[in-house]
Order: sequence, then C-alpha cells, then structure tokens
Amino acid sequence: MHMTQIQSVLNEKKITFSYTEEDNCGSIDFEHRGLRYHIWEFADDVEPVGVETNLRYAGRDEEIEGDYDTILAEHLKKEF
Repeated sequence: MHMTQIQSVLNEKKITFSYTEEDNCGSIDFEHRGLRYHIWEFADDVEPVGVETNLRYAGRDEEIEGDYDTILAEHLKKEF
C-alpha cells in the first residue's frame, strides 16, 4: 500500500476516498465540498517517484516528486 500518510489523514478527517493500485503505483480519488481531487503516483522503471495531483490547485494538475506523501498529508491537515 502506498501513500499511507495521506490515507491516514483522509481517514482522520472522515473523507471518503477510493484507493487503487496498479503496476506498483497507487491512486487516490475523493470528493470534498463538491470538488473532485486525485493523487496519482507515477514511477521510473521500478518504484513510484512522484505524483500528479490537483490537491493544492483544484483546477490545475501539478507534479510533485520526492516526499510527496508527507507534503500532501500536511496540506490536507491544514487546508481540509
């Protein structure tokens, strides 16, 4: 299972989400206050290296590499 910190925060805030995993990359989709959000991992040849998400900018996608689990979990704690 990937993005455990993000999933933990969503559970704490009682935000219903779906999690799927394919080719060792996780995907989280959820709706909050009428807006749909996604966090989709992408990988190099083996391991996930980043995510594409619209979490910080609801109308626009961005890519985050590195410790995206912590970065987005902290954002969820503060903004949702």
